[in-house]
Amino acid sequence: MGRSMKWVLIAVGTLVLLIASMWIIGARLPKGHVATRSAHYRQPPEAVWAALVTLEDMPRWRNELKSIERRPDVDGKPSWVEISSQGAMPIVVIEWDPPRRMVGKIDDPQLPFGGTWTYEITPIDGGSTLRITERGEVYPALFRFLSRFVFGHAGTIETYLKNLGSKFGEPVTPQP
Repeated sequence: MGRSMKWVLIAVGTLVLLIASMWIIGARLPKGHVATRSAHYRQPPEAVWAALVTLEDMPRWRNELKSIERRPDVDGKPSWVEISSQGAMPIVVIEWDPPRRMVGKIDDPQLPFGGTWTYEITPIDGGSTLRITERGEVYPALFRFLSRFVFGHAGTIETYLKNLGSKFGEPVTPQP
């Protein structure tokens, strides 16, 4: 066995060991998690609500979205599919209380993750606060590891809140 082949085997073995370790750790993590972040906006609750529910405008301010496809309402509540570079994610609204509260649920049991996002808008002096709570589940062990230790459970929420601030021309700093 040549010297370069030995290094290739060491590199491959190290990579296999690393992935196996991540899988073992991920398998020991709970499938479910809860993450909450909030941000303040100099906008009234009605303006924040309008941004959350005007589907055709979302790809303009949510950088990760390519498009949104409206689906028929479910029990009188909106439903849509978000298309991003990661694929399609169907959403159905299960709670609807304009302009205060909305709960959206991922509507595809075949995805490697699922759960709900709760949007709560509270009026404050000079604007409003949007608080988003994700009650999520991540099914594959390796993805659970990455979600917890690499991406962070709140990463998508923080991006959403910042992008919404950009839509309004306001820098925001998400808070726990």
